[in-house]
Amino acid sequence: MAEKRPNILLITSDQQHWNTLGVLNPEVQTPNLDGLAEEGTLFTRAYCPNPTCTPTRASIITGKYPSQHLAYSLGTKLPENQYTVGDHFLQYGYATALVGKAHFQPLQGTEEFPSLEAYPLLQDLEFWKDYHGRFYGFDDIALARNHTNEAHVGQHYALWMEEKGLLNWKDYFLPPTGTMDRHQKHTWDIPEEYHYNTWIAEETIGRLEKYREEKQPFFLWASFFDPHPDYLVPRPWDTMYDPDTITVPEGKPGEHRNNPPHFQMTQEENPDFSCFIGPHEGAHALHGCHSHLQDRETLKKDIAIYYGMVSMMDKYIGRILRRLDELGLKEDTIVVFTTDHGHFFGQHGLIRKGPFHYEDMIKVPFIVRYPGRVPPGQSSSALQTLVDLAPTFLTMAGLPVPREMTGVDQSGVWKGDSPAARDHIICENRHEPDTMHLKTYVNERFKITVYYGRSYGELFDLQEDPGEWNNLWDDPASQELKQDLLLAFLHGEMGKEPLWMPRVWGA
Repeated sequence: MAEKRPNILLITSDQQHWNTLGVLNPEVQTPNLDGLAEEGTLFTRAYCPNPTCTPTRASIITGKYPSQHLAYSLGTKLPENQYTVGDHFLQYGYATALVGKAHFQPLQGTEEFPSLEAYPLLQDLEFWKDYHGRFYGFDDIALARNHTNEAHVGQHYALWMEEKGLLNWKDYFLPPTGTMDRHQKHTWDIPEEYHYNTWIAEETIGRLEKYREEKQPFFLWASFFDPHPDYLVPRPWDTMYDPDTITVPEGKPGEHRNNPPHFQMTQEENPDFSCFIGPHEGAHALHGCHSHLQDRETLKKDIAIYYGMVSMMDKYIGRILRRLDELGLKEDTIVVFTTDHGHFFGQHGLIRKGPFHYEDMIKVPFIVRYPGRVPPGQSSSALQTLVDLAPTFLTMAGLPVPREMTGVDQSGVWKGDSPAARDHIICENRHEPDTMHLKTYVNERFKITVYYGRSYGELFDLQEDPGEWNNLWDDPASQELKQDLLLAFLHGEMGKEPLWMPRVWGA
């Protein structure tokens, strides 16, 4: 008898530092994610293919790198004709659903490139009442777009708040949509019962119950918005952590002396940023191209709230996992938890995100549970990248992997049968033709970052210098190593080119 095809439950956060799991960091409380790690395998060297939302999220569902699926930057869209893992699952009888954040399209559309996630449609609640899919291979969706109190609130989340009786929901969001005071920090007055964590858990659980009743295999993505800034969380989570007892990451004096110019400029009060590589009339500044100097007391409070956001999210992830177990679906469901990219909260003197490919920015938390198949209570340093999710999900489900997917099948590694499926990862970061364009190659020991059109770069020995304090790019003793890594980088780029069909002999 053929083995029953597994369900897939993908749970993601947004902009979560890899070290904000209790299993790794005793200063953070994440009992439910810790429990998931105890019942599965924690992968400690997982990476994003791009340190921003749209490109990485599109890579998760296409199994391709941003340079291949074409949503190469924030402000671009994933073309609707891109074939996704959801499209493939649907062909084989799976139900597919996405609850929470999509961000496959920009907030502004154009006549040539319209966006379903853009204004004014974003807040046309009459439209969203009747629209639940099909959307990039998901035949059922419940979407929102706002991080914390952003004015971008709307779609299915706003409808849900009204259905729950919160008719004055606009009071908790910023103008021009709402009326919340822009100066309010850290404590978000929205009642927890109306927070989007509650909504995501409720909508996800409802679909689990439906699939269980219908005996329907599923690919379900529960996509949380936290702990992406702004730093806002409802009571009592805003006081869960004492800022005075939290370790505050810091940079080292002079550490950016050997780094590219934009690193050094982050430590200036009013930097004249060089994030442009040519005439930049009409170009938009990159995330992170500004001063990163911040008052230590404010930073401490921000970290406390960031941790509170993680812990609150963990509560609702736990609610989903418990219901999964209660429904008897645990043994037949692959659960993966990860995030789209990392975050700075003081590391190297940096905050939030930007074109700084430290481990803090490109490494992500990553847990896999599949009882009886994925070893429990294990920790693995095998290299993972989110591009690999789609082909691995399909392989674990016993389905063929489309040839155009360029991610690597990690199923043998997840099941503990193979020590590694890849010897390197590549992280891309492109914005506009006139702004910075960089790529990073990471292998078991070394990391090298190259900037298009520039002679500077970064080279770190992650074994001898895990903190990434000493850039070896211009180090005379490291030039042969740099040449070897640049060649390996080029080979990695050549190796990830898509081959969408086999070559026909004699053609």
